[in-house]
Parts: sequence; structure tokens; C-alpha cells
Amino acid sequence: MANFNIDSEKARTYDAIVIGSGISGGWSAKELTERGLKTLVLERGRDVQHITDYPTTNMQPWEFDHRERLPKAITDANPIASRCYNFKESSQHFFVKDNEHPYVQEKPFDWLRGYQVGGKSLLWARQTQRWSQFDFDGPARDKFAVEWPIGYKDIAPWYSHVEKFAGITGNKDGIDTLPDGEFLKPHDLNCVEKYFKESVAKQYKDRHIIIGRAAHLTDPQQIHLDQGRAKCQHRVICERGCPFGGYFSSNASTIPWAMKTGNMTLRPHSVVHSVIYDDKKQKVTGVRVIDANTKEMMEFFANIIFVNAAALNTNLILMNSISSRFPNGLGNDSGVLGKYVAFHNYRASISGEYEGFLDSTTDGKRPNSGYIPRFRNVYKQETDFLRGYAAGFGANRMTYSDRSDIGESLKASLLDTKYGNWSVGSHMMGETIPKESNYVALDKELKDAYGMPLLKINVGYDDNDEKMIKDYIEQVSEMFTNAGFKNIRAHDGHRNPGNDIHEMGGVRMGKDPKTSILNKWNQMHAAKNVFVTDGASMTSTSTQNPSLTYMAFSARSVDYAVKQMKAKNL
Repeated sequence: MANFNIDSEKARTYDAIVIGSGISGGWSAKELTERGLKTLVLERGRDVQHITDYPTTNMQPWEFDHRERLPKAITDANPIASRCYNFKESSQHFFVKDNEHPYVQEKPFDWLRGYQVGGKSLLWARQTQRWSQFDFDGPARDKFAVEWPIGYKDIAPWYSHVEKFAGITGNKDGIDTLPDGEFLKPHDLNCVEKYFKESVAKQYKDRHIIIGRAAHLTDPQQIHLDQGRAKCQHRVICERGCPFGGYFSSNASTIPWAMKTGNMTLRPHSVVHSVIYDDKKQKVTGVRVIDANTKEMMEFFANIIFVNAAALNTNLILMNSISSRFPNGLGNDSGVLGKYVAFHNYRASISGEYEGFLDSTTDGKRPNSGYIPRFRNVYKQETDFLRGYAAGFGANRMTYSDRSDIGESLKASLLDTKYGNWSVGSHMMGETIPKESNYVALDKELKDAYGMPLLKINVGYDDNDEKMIKDYIEQVSEMFTNAGFKNIRAHDGHRNPGNDIHEMGGVRMGKDPKTSILNKWNQMHAAKNVFVTDGASMTSTSTQNPSLTYMAFSARSVDYAVKQMKAKNL
């Protein structure tokens, strides 16, 4: 029997374990397996194979029972998930339903999740901007969080590394607040967007309108063809899964790449209960897993653990990982685990009309839009709020048809599309301030279907966010007015935190182990063979879409971890 146990443990032992298969987990798996490490990837949800498991990707609108709209019974049963812009009849199968993994809202919070291989990389908006040194310097300058332990120069080579593999479209814009990257052929701004770009350039020296930088293959290179991916077809139904691999996802890119090495074992239906700390060995030795189908508890072992479960689930797992050494959660000597959670403020938007260029319209679709990089409080503090906001911008020709008749005449008029003015619109993406009062914790009584504590979420807006919303509305309305746009309307949607799907923090990086969980390598101060490279690791949020930074952190940390392992320092 003893020999059987030894053999059983050996069969469940790997060089590395990655918890989660989304954007950061996929990258961790790719980098580990490429370096020859036998790697187990644990995913709590089902398997989703590229191409074969995208059931709606080639369906036409009339093939859906409700023309892509969801029945009231489904939206009533899913008030949280249905508030997401991507929760549709064609994509609902990639979302966690409200009753599948409940949580406790001490303040209103929309926790939007995708439990399957690939995670939310099948659903993301694919916007990929680098951080600048201004973003890394923010906390030290403004004193709103602990200092970042790294700067732009530390991460820049890794941005290049992941951009080349993922495939990022964009322009070399030469903006110091938004560093250029390794770009494929850019999408183009339309005539009204270009007009607005010129108007802003004339009026403001520090404001820019650019085409977005996005994870789409506009001009596939050999590295993308080697992945089996093809050029983006501009279908703009990305949330269904792309059979062409035209946009970056774990399913189309990093997971199959890791699988081809022969070094990856993928285990779906594996709910991670906790990370194992061996008090006798004084180190982390593996991971406890609950089989989602049988509810059986099992253990897997490895020299290196990468926790990439997505920000809030990573917090949950680490808080649930208790031992004599860590009674308050793995690595939590500082007491900040679960605290200083932040997000992106998307509440405000502005619309308007433009009466010019009535001889032009757009042709086809574009899976991207214009982008306004942050311009507030960059070089100096100039407002009554800390930090700033970026914004999206787009323009489209409004269309309409006469619907007043009936029968054949109505059919004919519906096919006779008429064009009105151009519609213009913008939405904000504001940086929120990490605060100790914004936290997540484990509920002491309520459990989920696997016997694990439910997550309590206490995250909300503050006065800084309200001031930022007011400034965004004032400044962008002024920019619209100066451009000659009419019927300008501002809107505060009062969307809940979490609806941005950019929650970050709780396991933050920092220079001082007394005030942070991770060091400059995303490595736990107190458990050296554990690395966290998803959104939980973020010290602050900046204004940029965060996924590109998670990818770069993951690749950089794996490089360091493997070198440390080979040097026998782990």
C-alpha cells in the first residue's frame, strides 16, 4: 500500500502547476512548457476546444430562436450576467450564470465570469495598450497606493515579446503617455473620426485621438500562421469564439501552443480549493482540487505554482489557503490580502451628431474604435481629483427607413435605406483609487456547491470617482463643441463596479513585504515558489485596458521563476 501511495503521488507531481487557463494562465502555461517544464493547467470549468466548441460562430441571425435577444425568463434569472453587453443568445454559454457560483454583495458589484478553458479571453474587448512610466509612477507621486516595485523599462521587453506572438494592430503614434508597441497594420479611422482628431490637435497640445490598439490579426506573420491562426475577417461577432483565430484568445493561441510541446496536461472541471503549504517543509508543495463532477478532493504537487484564476477568484483561493504558518491566507504576513481592490470607472458616456461629410458613409465593419489616451493629471496635478481617465471614441452614419406603410410597400421602404447625420460617441474609462475599504473576504457561514466559502465583495465608488465623471463630461463635451458637433448629451449609466470586468488588486505587488504580498517578479514575499500574474497582482489600475499587462507579467515571471528553479533557489 505504501508503494501504491508513492506511485500515486508521483503520478500527480509536475514541475509546475498553473491555476486558470484564461489570458494570464494561458501565457504562463505557454512559457513554462516552452522551457521544458511538465505543467499541469487546472481549469474549474469545462473544456472548450478551438473551433469545434464555438457552436454559434457561423450561425446567421435568423437561425437563433430569438434573433440573439434573450427571453425574459433568462434575464430575470440572471440580473447580474445580463447587465454585460456581451451576454447574448449567441454567447450566453460562455458566461457563468448567476446561480452557478453565488457571492455576497456588501455593496452592489457585478462579478462577471467565464468558467471554461480560455476563460474570459473568449469574451474580452481585445483592447491592448501598454502602460507608460507615468502610470507606474502614479502611486509614488500621488500617494494613493504603495509604490510599484517596477517601471516601464522592466516590462517593455516583455510587452514586445507578447505583442509579437499575440498579434496587435495599431499605429506608431509617438505619444509619451502611451508607448508604441510591436504593431501589425492598423485599422483606419473614418472621415469624421479623422476630422475630430484634427480638431482636437488644433485645440489642445496634450490630447490625442488615435485608432485603438487591439489584439486582431490584420496582417498575420509567420508566428501567427504557425499557431494555425488566420487574418481577422471583421465579422464583429468575436464573443462567439473565432474559428479563424483572428483575435487573440487562449483557445486559439497559447493553450494549443503549450499542448504542442508535449509538456502540458490540461485538467478541466477542477475547482481549486487551496494552495498547500507544508509546515514541516516550510514551503508550498501543491494544490488541493475538487473534481467538479464527482466532488472528490485530490491533491497535485509541483515545484512552482502560478495562480491565474482571475483577480477575485485568485483572492478567494489564497484566502482559503490556510495553515499554521499562514492562518489568515497564504502569504498574508502583511494583512493586506483581499484589500485595496480597484476597478475601472465606465459610468459616463457622451453622444452627439455631426452634420458634415454627408456625401460619405462607412463600408463594412471594424472590430475596433478610436481611443483618447489619458490627458488629465499626467505631468502635474491640475484637478481636484487624483489620476485620470482614457476614453473611447467612434462615429457612424445614422440610417433610417420609412416604416409608415404596410405590405409590399413597407417591404420596399425597409430596403430603401436613408442616411441621416453622423452619430458620434465616447465612453470614459477612469482609474479608481485602491483603498483599504474596498475589499473582498470569505464569508464565515455561507458555502458554495463545493463546500468552499462564498466571496464577500465590498467595493464601491467614492468622491474621487464622482469628480472624475464630472470632469470627463465637461472636457469631452467641450471637445465635441469645439469640433462643431450638435445635440451633445451626457449620460451617467450608474453601472455597478465590476461591470467593467477590470477588477484588480487584493494580492498587490510592492517593494515592502509589510505592505504588499508580491515582489517585483510577481513572486510571493513569504512563499517564494508561488507567483500571481493576473489582475490580483495589480498595485494600481492605470486607465489602460489591463490584459496586455497581465500577459507581459506572466511571461516575465515565468522567465524569472524557471531561472530561479534551475539555480535551486526555489
